Amino acid sequence: MEIDEAKRAIRERVWAALDEAKAVSPPGAAGHIPSFVGAAPAAQRLAQLDVWREAAVVKANPDGAQLPVREAALREGKLLYMAVPAMATPQPFYLLDPGEVGPEAALSKNAARLAPTVAPEDMRPVDLVVCGTVAVNRRGVRIGKGAGYSDLEVALLTEAGLIGPATTIVTTVHQLQVIDEDTPETEHDFSVDLIVTPDEVIHCGPPRRPAGLVWEHLSPEKINAIPALANRRPHPSESTTRSGT
Repeated sequence: MEIDEAKRAIRERVWAALDEAKAVSPPGAAGHIPSFVGAAPAAQRLAQLDVWREAAVVKANPDGAQLPVREAALREGKLLYMAVPAMATPQPFYLLDPGEVGPEAALSKNAARLAPTVAPEDMRPVDLVVCGTVAVNRRGVRIGKGAGYSDLEVALLTEAGLIGPATTIVTTVHQLQVIDEDTPETEHDFSVDLIVTPDEVIHCGPPRRPAGLVWEHLSPEKINAIPALANRRPHPSESTTRSGT
């Protein structure tokens, strides 16, 4: 509970700073992965990096802040997996094949109409993960909006062998979202390797990657609300964390 409270305080401070600076569009950062002003220049800066150029398969979050990154991936012919919002379907990722769809499919509501959904067992290994963030420090410790979906998506793909040591995890953010303080972490949190803002690229410390789902951190309500978790729920005779500890 202390960690949750510390994360909440950081989120609220960053959301307030973004609102005060009029750095989100549309206005109103609270409760969201902020759609920050400068998202397109940050995506352009990311696209100049070797790690982007060399990536053939990208997995991304569905938030507006990373829409320019997803559009760039499809324009450049990269296979794109985008998380279904709230992981609400049994197959929790959209398959955006640039041979089948154009950049317009990068918008979440269009992906729901144009793209099939897939489960981890039907996916290719991921070269680059792009995640949304509320706050991140220069060591790569990130805080999301509090729902935990990014952690669950990465954990699922790690358990499936689709994310590994060779996979780079990056976030694009406004400079106000980069903080200097130590940030609390839990067992299920992952860190990012790169932070890209409109103004700079920050190379972070050694990566922190959980081995998989930490079942003991998931309430029955959370598991039941996410079909991909409910379908993978360990039998009571199995370890409560399977490969997640």
